[in-house]
Amino acid sequence: MSQFRKEIGSRKTFAIISHPDAGKTTLTEKLLYFGGAIREAGTVKGKKNTKHATSDWMEIEKQRGISVTSSVMEFHYKDHQINILDTPGHEDFSEDTYRTLTAADSATMLIDAAKGVEAQTKKLFKVCSMRGIPIFTFINKLDRQGRDPFELMEEMENLLGIRSYPMNWPIGMGQDFYGIYDRHTKQIELYNGDNPSHVEVKRVSGTDDPILDELIDPALLEQFREEMELLDVAGDQYDEEKIKSGQLTPVFFGSAISNFGVQNFLEHFLNLAPAPVGRKSDKGFIEPEDKRFSGFVFKIQANMNPKHRDRIAFLRITSGKYTRGMSVNHARMEKTIKLAQPTQFLAQDRSIVEEAYAGDIIGLFDPGTFRIGDTLAENDNFQFAEMPHFSPEHFAAISVKDAMKHKSFEKGMNQLTEEGAIQLFHTYNRYPEQQIVGVVGVLQFEVLEHRLLHEYKAEIRLERLPFSIARWVDGKSEELELFKKRQKNLALDRDNRIVALFDNEFQMNMTKDKYPDLSFYENSYMK
Repeated sequence: MSQFRKEIGSRKTFAIISHPDAGKTTLTEKLLYFGGAIREAGTVKGKKNTKHATSDWMEIEKQRGISVTSSVMEFHYKDHQINILDTPGHEDFSEDTYRTLTAADSATMLIDAAKGVEAQTKKLFKVCSMRGIPIFTFINKLDRQGRDPFELMEEMENLLGIRSYPMNWPIGMGQDFYGIYDRHTKQIELYNGDNPSHVEVKRVSGTDDPILDELIDPALLEQFREEMELLDVAGDQYDEEKIKSGQLTPVFFGSAISNFGVQNFLEHFLNLAPAPVGRKSDKGFIEPEDKRFSGFVFKIQANMNPKHRDRIAFLRITSGKYTRGMSVNHARMEKTIKLAQPTQFLAQDRSIVEEAYAGDIIGLFDPGTFRIGDTLAENDNFQFAEMPHFSPEHFAAISVKDAMKHKSFEKGMNQLTEEGAIQLFHTYNRYPEQQIVGVVGVLQFEVLEHRLLHEYKAEIRLERLPFSIARWVDGKSEELELFKKRQKNLALDRDNRIVALFDNEFQMNMTKDKYPDLSFYENSYMK
């Protein structure tokens, strides 16, 4: 195998998805810990704790104890280069999560053992399943009392429509948690409640090995053996093809906060997770092994380094190899640009990268050149499939309190719009013109207010508006001009496309009936 193919084959790029508070950011920390990327895993406990998760780099994330933007982290583990995309669990930031998932080749779904499959997990799982990517499941918090493992697996099948195969199985739970049994390696990992980081591993011949009688409470051991027999007889069979196509999810049990079961998950994950996969373009399917470099921008983030007020475009390399200083074609702008100093990440920490391969994620310094969805390609000109873009459901009129801060305010609004953190509209045929912010979730308003104040020194007024629906409108010019003259509550998006704002579905349907020759689109793709 050539060095080029070997490098690509060693890449594993995956996203971690879950409902808030399932332990997603904690699991990310522990994976980084095993990879040697951090010396001590920070945990999100609350506002009083001065230790924060590595992936939660934004100031508001540290204050609130939640993730509000996706983080990218890369590290080495054994012979693998691993790229983790840590996504916000809160539904108000789901658009950022959905876009980030387009850069992942597989996903790890985290489930709280006590709560089971929750609302946001269902939404994110649906996006992953639509892409047909492999999904790995980590059932977390086994050191606390939770639900029966069989019940959790049944719920996954009923609510998510996916079958599961437990790669390991818990022995007890909560105060009676003894550890996990690895069904493939036939080894027991014993849990030490007094020192969870100390894991004792015992090789056994199987579940009937007499050594288990010496290690485990008799009642729990009997229950464990009965469960294993039931799994072997009635459970799904191990099938790697079904795992690769996203039809079967390998399930792992453990406790991320106790660092228990995480390494077991990581070892199996690296064996099963796919190497980088290609992407569809308007010139056909682009394979990772294509020697020509190509990639797409899936995220833009301003002010990752507050001292330098910079802006970074996150690029997923789809094919070929990046070398420092190379020139590529920018498809949307139809021009050639030089990639001088791309970086790789550990959340907000970064280092200059000399070379990178398909599957890697690099950061490009962005002076305003990039938009989400942009395609870059070496000696070619094509575009990858468009990025998902959601219709906002909450709206507010926005203005700056201090007119002297207007320039900073406008800069902040433009940058946050290009990040995809908000959608910005201007009222149409209305004087004075008013700026309207649209968001998918109301918590985005709070983040907007916080970031404009702390990153751009601009204090704002937000006045909530009654609209709940936005529709992009198109059609024959005569009909469209008539619509623009007669219809109220119209706005222009950042590309000066006409957008109709409605209070409710009834109002929208009435308008649609009134203008049958016009088309009303739920979303506008970022181009």
